[in-house]
Amino acid sequence: MAQNEKQTRKPRENRPPAYIAWHVGQKGEKAFWTRIGAAWRHEKGEGLTLQLDLVPVSDGRIVLRLPKDNNEGAGA
Repeated sequence: MAQNEKQTRKPRENRPPAYIAWHVGQKGEKAFWTRIGAAWRHEKGEGLTLQLDLVPVSDGRIVLRLPKDNNEGAGA
């Protein structure tokens, strides 16, 4: 990355994420949602940067959801 690009780019930490990444695991009829990261829109709107804090190793899926104020109720 060029030095001038680093100086003009906003750090992700200063912008709220566009999506929250959740790992959704199933046990029988019950789903368990665990927050594992977040995604930020590129400034030019041509994609997303996904930052995972955890990488799931069990069966399940990764779901991106819009952030909520309290981050509760991720599952639907």
